[in-house]
Amino acid sequence: MTELEAYPNDATFVSIDIAMQTFDVLVSPHSKKRYRLKITNDRAGHDQLIRDLEAIGKPVVVGFEATGNYHRTIAWRLLDAGFTTHLISSVALARTREAMHNSWDKNDPKDAQVMLHLLQTGQVQRYIDPMMNNTNDWQELSKTHEIISKNKTETLHRLKTHYWPLYFPEIDRFRHGSRKEWFFKFLYQFPIPASITALSKETFAAQAAPLMGRKVRKNALIGDIYATAQESSALPVALDSAAVIMYRIVIMQMCRLIQSRDEIEQQANELLGGNQDFVRLQQIPGIGPIHAMTILAEAGNLRRFGHHRQFLKYCGFDLATHQSGQFRGQSKISKYGNARLRKAFWMAGQVAVKMNENSFKDKYLRYTAKDRDDRDLNRKAYTAVAAKVARVAYSVIKHETDYRPFYGAR
Repeated sequence: MTELEAYPNDATFVSIDIAMQTFDVLVSPHSKKRYRLKITNDRAGHDQLIRDLEAIGKPVVVGFEATGNYHRTIAWRLLDAGFTTHLISSVALARTREAMHNSWDKNDPKDAQVMLHLLQTGQVQRYIDPMMNNTNDWQELSKTHEIISKNKTETLHRLKTHYWPLYFPEIDRFRHGSRKEWFFKFLYQFPIPASITALSKETFAAQAAPLMGRKVRKNALIGDIYATAQESSALPVALDSAAVIMYRIVIMQMCRLIQSRDEIEQQANELLGGNQDFVRLQQIPGIGPIHAMTILAEAGNLRRFGHHRQFLKYCGFDLATHQSGQFRGQSKISKYGNARLRKAFWMAGQVAVKMNENSFKDKYLRYTAKDRDDRDLNRKAYTAVAAKVARVAYSVIKHETDYRPFYGAR
């Protein structure tokens, strides 16, 4: 994104190489020799940098590379002080460093010099601060939900690959999805077949029924579990053994993760329920409250993009092709954009194609019509669907219109 034309003629350019404890700062005043500063990543260092920049008395344009979350505090302080801030792509920084220095060598002063070059030539994008745009809470909910979901998946795999094969190999067939909290509450009380067969069928049914969900066909399910426990090939461990105590700890961890995930989803609905963009996004097949919140948290105000291609590029869905002379490589998505946005649309697309009739499923079926079993073709189809979900999301927010099924299918 080029923003060179927006810079004042007498602007001072400042590049900052972010690190955990110190920042390397390169200042290039208008018509003067550039100079370097080294500041600490704390309140005193931030205050000193702001005072030095304010003392210049001219417009200041600051550029930096996103580095973990270490850039967030200094970026907010600079914006709060009234300075213009820009984000510099890590990929652009690496490629330009190689071109300028003919080397892979990397160090902080050199990075600051390269960033200053990119800033002065306008090869940057405007930094959108979550605090300034009131999206910080949305981002934290979205990121925490992602962390909990990953932990839940890891815990489930631990149960499936370690504990269940040893202590209740047949139980997994009664689990229908990872959102069924009742299953893990039941499993905590009855972790091994012996805990079931030690009871009569009637006593087991009386104790198990309150643990099961309301929509579960309890009588048939309870009878099936009881019969399965009687024929189980599980190891004959005691219910009060250390192994089963460890097993129950992992089951309880799974229960807590499911509860935390549900709480975050409820919080997302309460926090964004009155946001019209949040409501409209959930009209799109495959997009639920968490994906809608992630899109708004990561993209900010989608209306700032002049065309859907700009938004697709921001997500990393734009096509890139390697070409040299007569050789032209295969066009692929660049993946240089926001990875969390791209993941949200990818997952939404996978859900959409499994739903009833909608334009996304129709696009997927037309794309894979030649060979449904071709894995490469299926991957490309999912990518095309994800990009289409992103286009539709941009459109309903940009034009403030509700989603219309099958409108503009292509």
